[in-house]
Amino acid sequence: MRTKLHLISLLAFALATPAMGQDDASQGGADALGGESALAVFVGADGNELGSVTLTPNEDGSVTLAGGLRDLSPGQHGFHFHQTGECDASSGFESAGSHFNPTDMQHGLDNPEGPHLGDMPNVTAGEDGTVRVDLTTDRVTLTQGEEGSLFDEDGTAIVIHEGADDQMSDPSGNSGNRIACAVVEPGAAVE
Repeated sequence: MRTKLHLISLLAFALATPAMGQDDASQGGADALGGESALAVFVGADGNELGSVTLTPNEDGSVTLAGGLRDLSPGQHGFHFHQTGECDASSGFESAGSHFNPTDMQHGLDNPEGPHLGDMPNVTAGEDGTVRVDLTTDRVTLTQGEEGSLFDEDGTAIVIHEGADDQMSDPSGNSGNRIACAVVEPGAAVE
């Protein structure tokens, strides 16, 4: 009986071992998709935290941003990746630099000579000031060293503007002042 149980245990282990040895690619792990997930925590002009988004690489090379914010004025707001991973509220978030645009295109998702790699659709705050972010872009990557990587030498930020982006006007879609900013930080766990 003891030998039979031992054999069954060995057989179960042998069958399980190939599955345990599979790499993350066969199990949908983030590393296999070309980069780890990332987190961006937003602060407002007063330095208070407003919410966050998780950035997750997808199998097709795109990146999904999902999360939420609070305390924004109701309506549409420009939402862009900016070229420098720094969010100094005392500078009105000018420390984040211009839009993320390593390919030197014109601004706007509707611009025939665009868009910047950092251009994204507007986000909309409800009457209660909350924003639900759920969008995907195929213009950036979380893989360091690739074109469009958010993890270059000086990092990348996401900036929210006071008004809607018209998706045409260079350099920032007439979206107004910067009202919130988040540095994109690598290695966040997906929940």
